[in-house]
Amino acid sequence: MSISNNDVQHVAKLARLNLTSDEEQMLTGQLNAILKYAEKLNELNTDDIAPTSHVLHVSNVTREDETKESLSIEQVMHNAPDEEEGQFKVPAVME
Repeated sequence: MSISNNDVQHVAKLARLNLTSDEEQMLTGQLNAILKYAEKLNELNTDDIAPTSHVLHVSNVTREDETKESLSIEQVMHNAPDEEEGQFKVPAVME
């Protein structure tokens, strides 16, 4: 598989990029070099390797919900700049 100059022009058009012919040639060469390097992976023997969806092992990091004693209303309102009837009082954001 290789990328042609027409492929680069097509993608550039879709991305609304104005590339010079030198830039098109440069990108064509660079993209083909990337594909050639990726094709090297086919040379590896992967018969004994199980398919994975991630490179690293991913495990669930959530914990069980545990109830804990929380702060009292008085402790919470101690740092509030303003309060009214046990609730934070903030400036109106809508008129």
